[in-house]
Amino acid sequence: MGARCYKGKEKYPHLFSPIRIGNIRMKNRIIAAPTSPSMITTEGHFTPEMTAYLEEKAMGGAAVVTYGESIVHSATGKSHNKQLQLDSFGVKQGMAQTARAIHNAGAYANIQLSHGGKYGGLASVGGDQDRCEQAYGVSHEITPAGEVQEMSKDMILEIVESYKTGAKLCKDCGFDMVQVHAAHGWLFSQFLSPVLNQRTDEFGGSLENRARFLLLALDAVRQGVGPRFPIEIRLSGDDLTETGLGMEDCVKVAQMVEDKVDLFNISCGNHEDPDLFCRTHPSAFFPRGVNVYLAAEIKKHVKKPVACVGSLNDPAQMEEIIATGQADIVEIGRALLADPYLPKKALEDQADQITPCLRCYECFGETGRSETVKCTVNPAMGQQLPGKYPKKEPGKCKKVLIAGGGPAGMQAAVTAASRGHDVTLVEKADKLGGNLHPAGAPYFKDDIVKFCSVLMKRVAEAKVNVILNTEVTPEYVKKADPDVLFVAIGSDELRPPIKGMELPHVIMAVDAELHPEKLGKKVAIMGGGLVGGEAAVSFHHEGRECTIIEMKGAVAEEVNSFYRGGLMPEIEKSAVCYVNTKVKEIVPEGVLCEKDGKDFIIKADSVVCALGFRSPYDKVDALCDTVDESYIIGDCRNVGQIYHAVNEAYYAAMRI
Repeated sequence: MGARCYKGKEKYPHLFSPIRIGNIRMKNRIIAAPTSPSMITTEGHFTPEMTAYLEEKAMGGAAVVTYGESIVHSATGKSHNKQLQLDSFGVKQGMAQTARAIHNAGAYANIQLSHGGKYGGLASVGGDQDRCEQAYGVSHEITPAGEVQEMSKDMILEIVESYKTGAKLCKDCGFDMVQVHAAHGWLFSQFLSPVLNQRTDEFGGSLENRARFLLLALDAVRQGVGPRFPIEIRLSGDDLTETGLGMEDCVKVAQMVEDKVDLFNISCGNHEDPDLFCRTHPSAFFPRGVNVYLAAEIKKHVKKPVACVGSLNDPAQMEEIIATGQADIVEIGRALLADPYLPKKALEDQADQITPCLRCYECFGETGRSETVKCTVNPAMGQQLPGKYPKKEPGKCKKVLIAGGGPAGMQAAVTAASRGHDVTLVEKADKLGGNLHPAGAPYFKDDIVKFCSVLMKRVAEAKVNVILNTEVTPEYVKKADPDVLFVAIGSDELRPPIKGMELPHVIMAVDAELHPEKLGKKVAIMGGGLVGGEAAVSFHHEGRECTIIEMKGAVAEEVNSFYRGGLMPEIEKSAVCYVNTKVKEIVPEGVLCEKDGKDFIIKADSVVCALGFRSPYDKVDALCDTVDESYIIGDCRNVGQIYHAVNEAYYAAMRI
């Protein structure tokens, strides 16, 4: 009986069946996909923070943990400002320590071998500052970001040798696999492209010639690591662009390299193309597993195992993919930032406790902002190193009162209860969740609904005393007499003194999201921030004609660039946008506006006010004045995003 103790194996038998790749035996079919947040030194070495980040994924139950984009030839190939550089003096120590940490936590260590091609010398998404002196690509090219020189044959052969040297170094440092990156618009994608590749030598012309560089590099990697050592290759199933390969040619490339690799990782798109980034790393506007069909097609034509990607988050979907033969292995990226313990929870049949990835791209955005990583729904993400140090236990059990049951209040309640405190959570509405409910109302925000559900389950399991339909006032606090008060009462929607706001066809954004049936056919949205932009997409999806009115020069300009890249095409399909436009008055037939000194009316049956939120500081101060120990968390501290609410709540509760 003890040998068969995991219920998840019964529920997901294919997902948790072992598979052999070369000389390793994976304990399940889950690989932590290659990721590479910029927690790297300027010399191109691992930091302890990066090691701890990768280690936690192994602790979470993935069979293999992959570090992404280690550069084999730093002089020409750095596509980002800070990347692991395999030819940097002193790089070995951090690599060896990282491989050991992954091993000691129960997984195999994998590492991606990469070269940015022309993006090594051009300003790119990740390489706008520390670029190589000259950009070298498949062919000479003049781009808006700069001139690209054609790689000479000698340089090609030098880079081939660097793949051999780099692969051997990875093996010597204890890594169990290497992955050769040949997708996403990097070096080998550029050579494979029938448009970018204009060479007339043996590396240009036919597909066989355009693939020659890749084949030479794979042979060199094999020489570096020896027989039976697993080599994975990341290929496109379709570049989804006129400058790249279509599905038919991608299949041919897979067949060309099959005898040189042990595992295919099938992706798509181009990292540097804003229109494709949100497909390569699927946004919330795509279904989960949107790119799996590409792996399924490749699998029809090769005999080696095939791994799929595509914002996978649900173990049941992963099980179906493998059970139906669409792929042999699933590779998970952002979902393991939201919850590194996803594999372990699935194995233990606790899938309903998995924290869902919201596909908000805050992880990408933070890497660009601060060269670290964070996650909207996982406050410990990026904090793995300090998290390894033991936490000081509370000196005594405290009586904790939490005012407000939104994401901040629920997270504070769960965290404080886990530390042994007596927690009461009071919410003025008839259910927990706060603004997660309107935020999760749009058709593309189902993950927020799931996140709310997960938090509510955690509150219940933590045995927090929950009181609904009750507003916390200073008098309530005095009567409850808590040792600690958390103020998480949220924010109020801004209702500006615009003439006509009292008219019956005006509706506030939260009410509109929760009750779209109140809206007419033509909807004018005052405010083109994130709330207004997403509302337009949602209302249009329901069949309404939408207009956005925004005073600033752009819609949704406060949103991180990665999410905005996916959001803006949807907004443009969903609404007519008036920017640099002022609302003067709401009138019965719509909204009277001014732009460029001219007045005009935007006709609308309904006018939605999405002009932002404001923290109720007077109420916050009154509550805090009733106790000696208080913490202000969430929107009532400063109006922000879900990340701020969850993060502030978690770390405040850890202090009591």
